[in-house]
Amino acid sequence: MRVYLEVGAKKVFACAEDWPGWCRAGRTEDAAIEALLSYADRYRAVAPSVVVDDVVVTDRLAGNATTDFGAPGIVPPCDDAALPGSWVEVLEASWRALDAVAESAPAVLRKGPRGGGRDRDAVVQHVVSAECSYARQIGVRHREPSDRDAVAALRADIASALRAGPEVAKWPPRYFVRRAAWHVLDHVWEIEDRST
Repeated sequence: MRVYLEVGAKKVFACAEDWPGWCRAGRTEDAAIEALLSYADRYRAVAPSVVVDDVVVTDRLAGNATTDFGAPGIVPPCDDAALPGSWVEVLEASWRALDAVAESAPAVLRKGPRGGGRDRDAVVQHVVSAECSYARQIGVRHREPSDRDAVAALRADIASALRAGPEVAKWPPRYFVRRAAWHVLDHVWEIEDRST
């Protein structure tokens, strides 16, 4: 299993090179890889065919302030390759997972270790807001959606642009899918964990 590492001063992200959105952080390289592997079963909800075998670290990228803030922020060289169609399917499965968890989770989520954290609707709106911002990186422009129909239209336009090959791409399409799927799944798992 090919994994690249994004190494910041405070955090390290381990990202499965061939599986968009499957990316977890830790304080050290080993901790990040361990966290990544511990999420394999959860990741299979959006990519059932994922196989975990021997981990091979293919690259170490210097992280930045985004890395240390808690999000992967460096475009890996492997994302210069063509976008596999199956990756768009993983992104769409991630969106469905978010919709499903938002439907079933309580409106008020358990607070984090320091007593903070957004509640369900605020988490979902944060994800949608980020998607709207990310979409500009592949030439898709929408106002921030405020209802389900507008969210569906944004997502449909993103998927269509990715499948057609974006005319404008500030981010490589592979990186767009990797980053967008990671952000959606990170918050799906947050809602799941804070619903108990």
